Amino acid sequence: MTARGIGTITTVIVDDEQLACDELNYLLREFPEIELAATGHNGLEAVQLIESLEPDLVFMDVQMPGLDGLGVIRRLKERDVPLPYFILATAYDQYAVEAFALEAMDYLLKPVEKDRLAVTLERARRAIAEKQKPALDVPAPSGPSRPALQRTKLLVRSTNRNFIVDANDVIYATIDDGLITVVTTSLEGQSNYRTIEELQSNLDPDVFWRVHRSFLVNINRIKEVIPWFKSSYQLKMDDKRQTEIPVSRVQTKRLRALLKL
Repeated sequence: MTARGIGTITTVIVDDEQLACDELNYLLREFPEIELAATGHNGLEAVQLIESLEPDLVFMDVQMPGLDGLGVIRRLKERDVPLPYFILATAYDQYAVEAFALEAMDYLLKPVEKDRLAVTLERARRAIAEKQKPALDVPAPSGPSRPALQRTKLLVRSTNRNFIVDANDVIYATIDDGLITVVTTSLEGQSNYRTIEELQSNLDPDVFWRVHRSFLVNINRIKEVIPWFKSSYQLKMDDKRQTEIPVSRVQTKRLRALLKL
């Protein structure tokens, strides 16, 4: 999670009642630091929006069809998704204890009052600013601690054969449904590592950068940086398909520092 400009807080609203979404959106317009990235209308949409947009702040109803607000937080934790700050809004107060047990930042009763909302946003502003502090002075992509022995060769399975490839020839790696695909200058195949983190920890952290929870890229194989919607970026890689890889909002600040954007 990272604000994309000085004082900007990327925000998502999730409520199954359109009127409630509209009313909260109207109130939030009074706070110029709030940048509404999207709205959703049920718990499953909430999970998808949070995974894809990585907002700083989420206003979410508790009672929603399919998956309620508390269930959204539990599911994101199970998936090990970086959590935004949650402000739960509902007409009922009986969920407050469980909401705070799940580390929700605040709990607003509907109808939301502007003065109460201002207090909540000030708390969010301070928390987000504090969370950003460790990343402000990082000049280059961060990675896991440098291992004692970094691998220069990797095994990649392709067409029922096991190939040994030079780590420098790896363009990027991605994980989908627990399977890691490695794309190199000469072939594409599967890695025997179980997680992206495990693969990354065995490679040079100055070269391989986790730009997104699902992608690990070789920074020497980035062909183009493409401005994307809402001040984000995509990386066009130097593979045959010229694959475009999203940069998470967490890593956008580091990308700007690395490439002086």
